[in-house]
Amino acid sequence: MKKHNFSAGPCILPSSVLEKASKAVINFDNLDLSLLEISHRSSNFVRVMEHAKELALEHLGLQNKGYKALFLQGGASMEFLMVAYNFLEHKAGYINTGTWSDKAIKEAKLFADVVEIASSKHANFNFIPKDYSVPSGLDFVHCTSNNTIFGTQMNAFPQTDCPLICDMSSDIFSRNLDFETFDLIYAGAQKNMGPAGTTLVVVKEDVLGRVSRKIPSMLDYRVHISKDSMFNTPAVFPVYVSMLTLSWLKEQGGIAVMEKLNNQKAALLYTEIDRNPLFKGFVANKEDRSKMNATFSLHDDSHADMFDALWKQAGINGLNGHRSVGGYRASMYNALSLESVQVLVDVMQHLENNL
Repeated sequence: MKKHNFSAGPCILPSSVLEKASKAVINFDNLDLSLLEISHRSSNFVRVMEHAKELALEHLGLQNKGYKALFLQGGASMEFLMVAYNFLEHKAGYINTGTWSDKAIKEAKLFADVVEIASSKHANFNFIPKDYSVPSGLDFVHCTSNNTIFGTQMNAFPQTDCPLICDMSSDIFSRNLDFETFDLIYAGAQKNMGPAGTTLVVVKEDVLGRVSRKIPSMLDYRVHISKDSMFNTPAVFPVYVSMLTLSWLKEQGGIAVMEKLNNQKAALLYTEIDRNPLFKGFVANKEDRSKMNATFSLHDDSHADMFDALWKQAGINGLNGHRSVGGYRASMYNALSLESVQVLVDVMQHLENNL
């Protein structure tokens, strides 16, 4: 029986996606060849790449609006560097809400001045800063929409007259936003879209080409756009599985349906965290709680052995918290069912009733 997978990433994927992907590994498109063996230049895979890009723009409502979708490599960590290469000339502004924001700032500082517009680092990132103003004269503003490690999520985004760039690695396609607000969005596939190995970048084409520096070809968004994400050999399998997941998302009814389900899952778990006297949430303000990654702990660590045994016996996987926070982390990405969340809640209540 399939486990209830609360892993933060690589994440749970829909069972139908896994079935189709496994068949393609053996025989793709009735070619009597594995997906892992065919040329990335073949018409069969080119169709996959094009369809994946089309679906990404369609789900975000960005078709025919000057945006291009790319499937690149190197994860979000490579995007920390690519964003700076392609956008940073004099000064950039960053909202620092977690480990990944912190790493992005580190890369940007190699190029020019960085202003931390707001930060929750002093409180171990247990809240989303809100009362801040964006200074003028910035090349861009960067934010991270969701923080997997700390379990916080932005609900309001910076207002700025310069390009707005967002790392949406862990909550892309999980809720409706005004995606036209952003000039560049990037997301590692392994949090909510596919396996590790590819990164989705969606960029408004007319914001590119404004820096004076020479950009290495592999790090130049314009080069990848001109080559249709085929400047180098793409990550064929991760792109294919991402295409399958985006197709599955469309079959489910799109982001609006996922958002409703994700709200139900988050409400179910957070209600239990708040109700159950044995548990406490990590995030300081309830309005900052992530719908994707719920972080919580036991009031009394002496109950940990019993709780750990219970959730493992219930077929739950990936519940341990990140080492910088401790406790537990339940990642509730799109493919996780409401029933899986109920299993976790039942375990929490069982612990309460047997102490």
